Amino acid sequence: MSDIAYFNALYEKDDPFQYRTRWYEQRKRALTLASLPRERFARGWELGCSNGVLTAALAERCDQLLATDLSDGAVLAARAMTRRHTHVSIEQARHPQDWPAGCFDLIVLGEMGYYLSPEDMQRTAAQVVRSLTPQGVVIACHWRVPFEQARCSASFVHAQLDDGLPRLFSYRDEDMLLEGWSADTTSVAEREGLR
Repeated sequence: MSDIAYFNALYEKDDPFQYRTRWYEQRKRALTLASLPRERFARGWELGCSNGVLTAALAERCDQLLATDLSDGAVLAARAMTRRHTHVSIEQARHPQDWPAGCFDLIVLGEMGYYLSPEDMQRTAAQVVRSLTPQGVVIACHWRVPFEQARCSASFVHAQLDDGLPRLFSYRDEDMLLEGWSADTTSVAEREGLR
């Protein structure tokens, strides 16, 4: 089964990963949003937006937001989830082959990197780094438990980003890995004049 067929079959269900109902998913989303080192971003991009639950939350923090997913079912669900946010654009795309123009000051990889081959993940990470503004931030969150469809591990995905940018923070538990990177390593406290 191709990647598109696999994900389209998943998105025949309204919420295949139970983003709206599982406490695990709600907590992960809250941690991801709390980890953002700035309150607002001018131009954000979420790769692997799924049904748009995180996208809708990111829309509150971005002046413009692009969200992409491989599955047309996910794209339709994400558009429905964000329809009141006129500054959000949802597009179907296969990464790293399809890549948007311009630079972003926030790029979020939400549990999509391990679906890529190791070579495609390496290319994606390199392209992500090139697509950041000088003060741009990359956030990645991935499930740590091996599963059949994963072509590489969460650690491998995040290591590719380590190769391109200094790490800002890292949160790890038995289930998930949440990390951020930026060429601008100014802390939140420093930015607000607290130190």
